[in-house]
Amino acid sequence: MEASLILLKQLITMFIFMGVGFALYKGKLVTAKGSSELSNLLLYIILPGVILNSYLIEKTPQRVHGLWLSFVLSAALLVISMIISMLIYGKKNPVANIGVAFSNCGFMGIPLVRTVMGDEAVFYCSAFVAILLFLQWTYGVFVMTGDKSAISAKKIIKNPVVIATVIGVVLFFLQIPLPSVVTGALNSIGALNGPIAMIILGIYLAQTKILDIFKEKKIYISCAIRLVLIPIVSLLFLMLLPASLQEMKLTLIISASAPIGANVAIFAQMVGLSYTNAVKYVCLSTILSIISMPLILMLAQQLV
Repeated sequence: MEASLILLKQLITMFIFMGVGFALYKGKLVTAKGSSELSNLLLYIILPGVILNSYLIEKTPQRVHGLWLSFVLSAALLVISMIISMLIYGKKNPVANIGVAFSNCGFMGIPLVRTVMGDEAVFYCSAFVAILLFLQWTYGVFVMTGDKSAISAKKIIKNPVVIATVIGVVLFFLQIPLPSVVTGALNSIGALNGPIAMIILGIYLAQTKILDIFKEKKIYISCAIRLVLIPIVSLLFLMLLPASLQEMKLTLIISASAPIGANVAIFAQMVGLSYTNAVKYVCLSTILSIISMPLILMLAQQLV
């Protein structure tokens, strides 16, 4: 219950930042181009910094085992999510398919995990983010375009989150110490993750007709699948694992129950699909997650 209340408070705080982004755009203090530049700051500096920092911990046999297990379990949960989404949407609605399949774990999951579970839990969450990004830039691009040639190995290899994960794993296994000034900077950068991510979402929200977000039944259905069905199926899967893995399981549940990822809007714009429609999915699921995520975590605490 306590963790659920912490999560709820953090979600409310993040929605305040979302309101800041909304006000900045409406007040013409930030433009759409400005939000794109903030997204670059988040993707290329802040998120990699958070992930890198999560690996700067002492190597123990338990953590080594946990690292590999978190990668395996993250992959399993994401495959489950992709299968559910594909069975429901197939190729008829690629935006909903990819939006439902992949959560906003990087932008929302990591700051929430950091607040609720502590810095060390990001160690497990980063595995989920790395695999999610790999699948988004392969499977996701294929579903959105219908063209295998659109998949770019170069983009995957050059993705800053993937690079940060590889460097972080190397630092963890070799136990290479970094100067305190560097670790201090990484901690400060990590504190920006949640606020900047939500300000960007607020800017996205300000570019849509808010009432239109609440009028489309199909978007509510997608949100229910993303925020309720997939987390519950994921929870049932994680219940099969030993109780000793509770911290990892709760971390992965938070990751799996995050709302529709902002990348679906970026992909839609990139391949010529409806960008504004994709933003509706992102914004409504983010708004509804303030109710769903604490409830899912509360349920998970009782069952795992």
